[in-house]
Amino acid sequence: MIRATCLTLVVWAGAAAASPRTYTIDEAQSQARAHVGKTGIASFAGHEHVVVAQRMQGQIVFDSEHFGNSSVEVVVDARSLKVRAEGEPEGDAPKVEQAMRAKGQLDVAQYTAVRFRSTNVIGRQTGANTCDLSIAGELTLHGVKRLLTVPIKLELRGDELIATGKLTVKLTDFGIEPTSAAGGLVKVENDVPLDFRFVGRGS
Repeated sequence: MIRATCLTLVVWAGAAAASPRTYTIDEAQSQARAHVGKTGIASFAGHEHVVVAQRMQGQIVFDSEHFGNSSVEVVVDARSLKVRAEGEPEGDAPKVEQAMRAKGQLDVAQYTAVRFRSTNVIGRQTGANTCDLSIAGELTLHGVKRLLTVPIKLELRGDELIATGKLTVKLTDFGIEPTSAAGGLVKVENDVPLDFRFVGRGS
């Protein structure tokens, strides 16, 4: 009876160790950026902008034994998006921010959040504490939902999880018409590359 009880406890402990673990995103240590480029016959006269998210929250549930049990949800406060001043002509960053947040563009007064919620996770182990994941999910931007797949490199460091990745979104897919200047000779690129590094704390 004692041996049977001990065996049961061992099996239960193994199952518990393999169960999914939840990581809460550490806003202070995480970052998400958009690189807004330019196009048009006079694009040499314009300049690019780096937009940084100042406030974000979310959770990453990770199951190292069964990737399909993992999930991701990240919410960025659209009102916190800030144009990085470095590389901008003096005084331009606030003007670009105002235009970016306005109605007809991100319209952050109405659409206050940018959200990604996963629907499926697949991947492969690349090391003792690393793996490559392919995360399919819904991105909600400007009130429009679109399905996309995000490649992520994930690393575990004790109670810390680090997820890094890149993707590109088309503004017109989300009902946003790229802005233009100089009579249309300079125009914002429709394709906007995004990159991120999320640090999660295990609970």
